[in-house]
Amino acid sequence: MAVDNISFRVQKGESLGLVGESGSGKSTLARLILKLIEPTSGDIIYNNVEDIRRECQIVFQDPQTSLNPRIRIGEAVGEPILVHRLLAKQKIPKRVSELLQLVKLPADHAKRYPHELSGGERQRVGIARALASRPMFLILDEPVSSLDVSIQVDILKLLREIRKELDLTYLFIAHDLSVIGFMCDRIAVMQSGKLVEMGERDQILKDPRDPYTKELLESTLAL
Repeated sequence: MAVDNISFRVQKGESLGLVGESGSGKSTLARLILKLIEPTSGDIIYNNVEDIRRECQIVFQDPQTSLNPRIRIGEAVGEPILVHRLLAKQKIPKRVSELLQLVKLPADHAKRYPHELSGGERQRVGIARALASRPMFLILDEPVSSLDVSIQVDILKLLREIRKELDLTYLFIAHDLSVIGFMCDRIAVMQSGKLVEMGERDQILKDPRDPYTKELLESTLAL
């Protein structure tokens, strides 16, 4: 899905929710922000500079496909540290242990392979890896939609704790307004590649203006 004529700001320290049905262009927008896709026009500016890649990382929807099955968890989490030359090689294992503890995984999980972990544990690894380069801005692209409901709650609570502890900024992408309402300060609604509504969380959830937003809210309440 192409995105068209979209303009918005994410304030430092906030969690902005981006919601819309599958195919609305949410993930395309995330990849444009990260410069994984080059826009045909327009600019993506982060802290008044165009290079966003160092301080912005992404947590993908499916941890099973985003982790290399052939390498151990410790190597996967430590790879961004090595690539960005943030620490001497001999200091990386200690930092990996700290990151695993931050996402509430035992340090000895560093020796395991992805297939030895549950879906929730793999997603925690994905979060740890995204935090390895010390980003200030995280894009969370449907980070719980592939998990069981009970595990979703644990991961969402973890993400809220990490945001507060590390003073992070989030762009949280989801199709479920109940998840967005739990995680976000403001909400932007996408339909067919365009932003149709944007506002404070309570305003969007209690008094949506756009008919499409009302449909999304009604479908969430009907579940």
